[in-house]
Amino acid sequence: MGGGKGFTPELVIGKLGEAAVPPSEGLSGAAVCGTIGVTDVIYFRRRKLYGVMQVSEAERMKELEKENAQPKKLAAELSIDNQILKEVTKGTF
Repeated sequence: MGGGKGFTPELVIGKLGEAAVPPSEGLSGAAVCGTIGVTDVIYFRRRKLYGVMQVSEAERMKELEKENAQPKKLAAELSIDNQILKEVTKGTF
């Protein structure tokens, strides 16, 4: 599962599913994390992010994050352009 960007939502959700051990089996948190090959920090961070999502929901979340990044990038570029134009009109460029 790891902490890199190369892990797909399908893989992360699959690993979280593997780690979903009923409490009656008595495995500790460290043992559960060991079975899927991650640290407890990564496990809890991913569980907080993905929770009980289905793969399709996680894919849609990633799509929405990409869509939201586009207007933010555009706004930042426009802000830079605006600042440059202000400097040019002042004659300080």
